[in-house]
Amino acid sequence: MPINHEIIFAGRSNVGKSSLIKKLTGKSVKIGRRPGVTRRPAHILCKDLLITDMPGYGFLHGVPDDVQERIKDLIIHYIEDNSDRILCAVQVIDASSFCEIVDRWYKKGELPVDIELFEFLSDINVDTIIAANKMDLITDRDHTLDQIVKRFDLLPPWKQWLDVIAPVSAKKGDVSSIVTLLRGRLHGIGRDNLLGCARMA
Repeated sequence: MPINHEIIFAGRSNVGKSSLIKKLTGKSVKIGRRPGVTRRPAHILCKDLLITDMPGYGFLHGVPDDVQERIKDLIIHYIEDNSDRILCAVQVIDASSFCEIVDRWYKKGELPVDIELFEFLSDINVDTIIAANKMDLITDRDHTLDQIVKRFDLLPPWKQWLDVIAPVSAKKGDVSSIVTLLRGRLHGIGRDNLLGCARMA
């Protein structure tokens, strides 16, 4: 069966991409034993919908800079090559550390890779959902989410962006917000029949 649609999950290592995919689909993707080991996209096929777990990006302890650059280039080229069939991208972030990491990059005068990816996806017109994972570690939910959307150059309050940002906790099984958004995307292309096999019904 040809692949007509794809949902990609991208994010730094250890933000919980694979855990989130497992909660959403009931299926595991192959992952490496340590960050930086998984250097190729991993796939789950659901009828003609491909669900793809991209390699983790950003600083990886013990992984040479040239390897990290190759991973980044692989992600960019994969998205460019398959943009016509990508229904949406889910950019997974660790809500508990995201703002601190982004601010650290800006202080060094560098564009954070998370922001670079978000802008790249926007530039090539790939519909993007920000999955703010590990919300179970957050005490002031609204303040944290307001700060997160600001880093993505979206105007707070975050609740203006309920079609873009999904607060989740894959570890606790709290994924209803991302399920709602993905259901909407599939419904929008008339493919409600994919909800069941992706466990989003």
